[in-house]
Amino acid sequence: MTAWEIRGWCPGALRPMQSGDGLVVRIRPPLGRLTPEQAQAIADAAETHGNGILDLSARANLQLRGVTEASHPRLIEDLRAQALIDPDIQTESLRNLIVTPFRAPRPGLDPGPLVGPGTLDEGRGPGSSPGRGSLDAADTDTLAATLTAALARMPRLPGKFGFALDTGPRPVLTGASADIRVERSPDGRLILRPDGHPLGQPVTDLARDTIAMAEWFVANGGISNGRGRMVALIARGIVPPDCTVASAEPLPAPAPGLHPDGALVALAFGQMQAATLRALAALGQEIRPTPWRMLLIVGATTLPQIPGLIIDPADPILRITACTGAPACPQGLGDTRQLARQLAPHLAPGQSLHLSGCAKGCAHPGPAPLTLTATDKGYDLIRGGTAHDTPSLTGLSPQAILNHLKAPHAPPL
Repeated sequence: MTAWEIRGWCPGALRPMQSGDGLVVRIRPPLGRLTPEQAQAIADAAETHGNGILDLSARANLQLRGVTEASHPRLIEDLRAQALIDPDIQTESLRNLIVTPFRAPRPGLDPGPLVGPGTLDEGRGPGSSPGRGSLDAADTDTLAATLTAALARMPRLPGKFGFALDTGPRPVLTGASADIRVERSPDGRLILRPDGHPLGQPVTDLARDTIAMAEWFVANGGISNGRGRMVALIARGIVPPDCTVASAEPLPAPAPGLHPDGALVALAFGQMQAATLRALAALGQEIRPTPWRMLLIVGATTLPQIPGLIIDPADPILRITACTGAPACPQGLGDTRQLARQLAPHLAPGQSLHLSGCAKGCAHPGPAPLTLTATDKGYDLIRGGTAHDTPSLTGLSPQAILNHLKAPHAPPL
């Protein structure tokens, strides 16, 4: 038994999740992008139908908080007018797809087989980019549309089973949660890589091959009691056939700043007020949410000076991952974000911290160098593990943690 509830599914727009501050409504941006009009509509809806707070999830989705049972139908109506709502819950739940936000042209890259015969490689419309020698937003969007359409033909998969379209010259979504990854080999070919395995299959038809790998996952016992992840199946020594091609060397997660695609701006703990999103929408640029709890302002050549944004990559708050915590999360056993703000200035250089409101560890499910987990007796300290691993220290008070970090010549926690 655990002290927290494992629900096995993520909230959606049509299927919200109850939290301590009301319903959490998750919006999955189509093809991983928002028009300025869509961003404006989301900001308006967050204030009109929720409490005005928005979260950016680790799967590059936007979450509106504080929605009520009474306001939810009107919220859906407003967002449906902006093509942000799926036709039904089943379609919505299948669309667990993270698309790389970086889509600027990369000279010299061969896109390889993209979506099968008669499509991108064999016929482009007037004015489209070359099929060989570059990868641009049109290529990525075509791949994303193909993969999105294929999701409707997938076998029945666990609620948290997801896909990553990571088709730049080198993968950048490696740290994001996904089970089947579309990446590139060092020579630019598309490969399909099962999460947890270093090698992938060459892609001949993206939709067909992705469906086949999902069917392989189901047929080989990847699901137990309705749950299951690819990495767990791979850990049992069960590997899909023809996984013989390595991915290109992954890139580290990016920092706030200017990039070829535009300006990347961060949010403390991935949370912002509706006014911040409204100000970003007013810039008139496409916005791409990212799994690093940052937003890419496409085409921007300067960093926006908007309250609530983090544009300094050295800001220590970026080295802390913290979930919502108590009281906004009903499973939270302690404060997280207020404590995180107090601790951030006192972290040792280069030190990172995961602060979790319970042992579930939603904000960072994997191991972290240092984790503080709230319990009913204080905070437990875990080194090199997850929020529910065995702690090295238990029952710490917030003041004790802060006093340690403030002490002269204090060793790292």
